[in-house]
Amino acid sequence: MKDLSWKTLSSKYLFKDTWFTLRADTCETQEGKLITPYYVYEFPDWVIAVALTEDGKFILERQYRHALGVTNFELPGGCVEKSDPSLEVAVRRELQEETGYTFDNVEFLCKTSANPSTNNNWAHIYLATGGRLTQKQDLDPNEEIEVYLYTFDELKQLLKDNGIIQSMHVTAFFYAFQKLGYFSL
Repeated sequence: MKDLSWKTLSSKYLFKDTWFTLRADTCETQEGKLITPYYVYEFPDWVIAVALTEDGKFILERQYRHALGVTNFELPGGCVEKSDPSLEVAVRRELQEETGYTFDNVEFLCKTSANPSTNNNWAHIYLATGGRLTQKQDLDPNEEIEVYLYTFDELKQLLKDNGIIQSMHVTAFFYAFQKLGYFSL
């Protein structure tokens, strides 16, 4: 196969903040073509969990998303923090903070990218099972999250109705449903 990778000749940071950094790269293709500027959005890695309670209900969150101006259903998850010793610790922390649930089992399913053409980070997807409500939510100051429990049939209908619009979360359901034996490829 032909090497299609680019060589980064230079990078200039245009904006840096805790959860978002923007840089402009000057790149050269294998055939010598210069591409400038090529904008790259730097984000921390993310963790996402398809989470089930002890009695097999799916835990969903409902919250407002300002960029689209919509309130919708999502999966628990968030940014991996530098203080997290592992991705599993990060996903367990996010689950407990956002939902108040603690889980018996957390299993890595896959990693995916929201947009590999511009974003430099990965979303690490997990299946969490055996969830028990052990505490109240411990939300960040900018978070307002409602927690809902869905049966599999209710969740299927929500997905059919385009009730979950976050593409990485729809991807997470694909891998979780396969792992749970709801379908196979």
